[in-house]
Amino acid sequence: MRTPTSTYRLQLNSEFTLDDAAARVPYLAKLGADWVYLSPILQARSGSTHGYDVVDPTKVDESRGGREGLERLSRAAHDAGLGVLVDIVPNHMGIEIPRENPWWWDVLEHGQESTYEKYFDIDWQAGDGKLLIPVIGDDDMPAHPGDPIGGMWIDRGVGVLRYHDNEYPLAPGSADNEADDARSIHDRQHYRLVHWRLGDWALNYRRFFTITTLAGIRVEDEQVWDDAHAEILSWVRDGLVDGLRIDHPDGLRDPEGYLARLREKTDGAYVTVEKILHFGEDLPDWSTEGTTGYDALGEYERIMIDPAAEQVLDDTTSALSHTDVDDWPTLVHSMKRFVTDGPLHAEIQWVAREIARSGTEIDQAADALSEIAANFGVYRTYLPTGQEQLDRAARNAVDWRGDLADAIEQVHAVLANREHPASIRFQQITGMVMAKAVEDRSFYRYSRLTSLNEVGGDPSLFAISHDKFHELQQRRLEWWPAAQTALTTHDTKRSEDVRARIDVLSELPEEWHDTLEELLHISPIRNRSFANLLWQAIVGAWPARRERLHDYALKAAREAGDITTWTEIDEEYEAELLAAVDTAFDHPAAVAVLNNFLDRVKQPGWSNSLVIKGMQLLAPGVPDVYQGTELWSHTLVDPDNRRPVRWLTRETALDAVIGGARPDIDDTGAVKLMLTTAALRLRKHFPKRFMQYLPWTATGPAAEHVIAFDRGGVAFVGVRRPVGLERGGGWHDTKLELPEGTWVDQLTGRKFTGRVAVAALLEELPVVILLRN
Repeated sequence: MRTPTSTYRLQLNSEFTLDDAAARVPYLAKLGADWVYLSPILQARSGSTHGYDVVDPTKVDESRGGREGLERLSRAAHDAGLGVLVDIVPNHMGIEIPRENPWWWDVLEHGQESTYEKYFDIDWQAGDGKLLIPVIGDDDMPAHPGDPIGGMWIDRGVGVLRYHDNEYPLAPGSADNEADDARSIHDRQHYRLVHWRLGDWALNYRRFFTITTLAGIRVEDEQVWDDAHAEILSWVRDGLVDGLRIDHPDGLRDPEGYLARLREKTDGAYVTVEKILHFGEDLPDWSTEGTTGYDALGEYERIMIDPAAEQVLDDTTSALSHTDVDDWPTLVHSMKRFVTDGPLHAEIQWVAREIARSGTEIDQAADALSEIAANFGVYRTYLPTGQEQLDRAARNAVDWRGDLADAIEQVHAVLANREHPASIRFQQITGMVMAKAVEDRSFYRYSRLTSLNEVGGDPSLFAISHDKFHELQQRRLEWWPAAQTALTTHDTKRSEDVRARIDVLSELPEEWHDTLEELLHISPIRNRSFANLLWQAIVGAWPARRERLHDYALKAAREAGDITTWTEIDEEYEAELLAAVDTAFDHPAAVAVLNNFLDRVKQPGWSNSLVIKGMQLLAPGVPDVYQGTELWSHTLVDPDNRRPVRWLTRETALDAVIGGARPDIDDTGAVKLMLTTAALRLRKHFPKRFMQYLPWTATGPAAEHVIAFDRGGVAFVGVRRPVGLERGGGWHDTKLELPEGTWVDQLTGRKFTGRVAVAALLEELPVVILLRN
């Protein structure tokens, strides 16, 4: 098996195709990246900007370059010595435009008699033999049963049923009588168009999270697996692709079985999984090289946080909220119950039906299921793996809802039987509940230190010690040495550089409190806790265009969902948020307050960015560089983090660095690119010097501000908590004992031996990369 030393993620779409990616290969090779890492490339819905809504898995997306484009990219990459890693989506397919998905169209046309009926996860019984499609708007609902549905008509010329711009097939023979109206013909179909809100309550097909336009497919069936992977396997077989990244394995019925089959069919190709692990949770013993790296991201972040600030920031958020929003466990439980009782209630009801169909009668089964799901500490179990998590969730559920104790006990007994259909389906939905309640809701309400509000992260875990950090790196090297590590992805809430600057707030908690109070005085926001989150984002992303920050404020507020939502917009509240953003550009006092604080955090933020980047690139695992982040990249949640990359700027900066330029730490970010290319080249050209992990410990009055390790001849030394270091008067007599040999800094060319003053090591930059001669 070929294993990458690093990867470089590219987001493909109709504006940045496989041929555009091929044109970037010389730059990536010069940068030192080992593999090109592509977003999904199978045929996606028309206009898809991300590729996760595949409509036809039998071909490469034409708008992204088609099979020929993949062949050209693969040839360019391999000729340059780079491998190719591709993101694939086995859990679901796009169905927003039914005609574009031939499998789904056939199911709509022929119902349970369709060849492809078994390809999708559908509960026909729950829909009285029909597939429910939640698309009808409020204004089109009939006043009485049997009345016409607004916007619906039969297009006899094409032979379809239309609802506004949507079109659906007609069952054979269902529209032969031209005297029949649209409603009567609709009622003869194998599907039923229903009100859009029924997607939350009565949907009878499995979906991706709450997105009704993404339908789950049943890759646990061998024929479905084979048909969904034939094109993908041909890439591996034909040598076009060297590895695969698996999206959302937690949605699958049997992730372990899926990955075992994938390993067999690809003859052991490199595979990573987008598995979100809770802090301290182990990845199951699957046929994979490891995760895509969100777990590592949280480790790099927390070693930079000053634990002394936790109480001060707690007090700040408590004073802002005056509610339980500052209590993370209570907030998460509340949001999970909101999700199970609302947006994902259809999934809970499906599990309850499975219990009832087995002959077990349990009063309040859905409520008990919801409470157990709300108390899960991890995304899901894979019974028997994770049995203790299920047991703990059931015990905690009783603590929350003693009135449901009997029902919870009975439901727990069913869920503990791994062969029971209810148990199997429940395991597929707890990850959905976690993602929607935590990542897409709680993260937008909890504002203590928002750099910790990241995918897979637990914001209540504030910081980790030197010892814990080193223990985690040694564990990754021992158990998952080829797992990917990440700092920024297409799904992160804030880019690495935004988070690095926000991390500085943990060293300036009082100053941040005062700054926030001044900003709120200038432009009041009724939800002061959300204002804390918004202003942290503005500080982290600055400088940013007004439109970007407007878009972020609205998305974040609607995701938080406590005052305004996507479906019930509070225009007055949203106007408050936009007005606050505007003050950062237009109000002299706000501009002064913001700039004064930015002056305080910009340099320490850059220092944090460089140190975190260096740690990730040199620590155990396979580091991924997200497109464009070799320079400063102050981006927020999607779509902000998927904007086009300015490649010429990066190519010019790389040429200058390779030509011998020594960039300063300034707004250009060229120093970050210098660090990135140095680290990537070392990993690619000296792989045997990355076989170990040995912590280095400094001695002296500022030793706590040093983070250092040796990988076996390549070492990293960086600054932790630069503000605290400055306040303490600098390094003083802090020393670091280097192992035998001469160590050359790959960023400055300086040489060191023996016992070295840290002040000398880090005299020019907050980080050094040492190579032993």
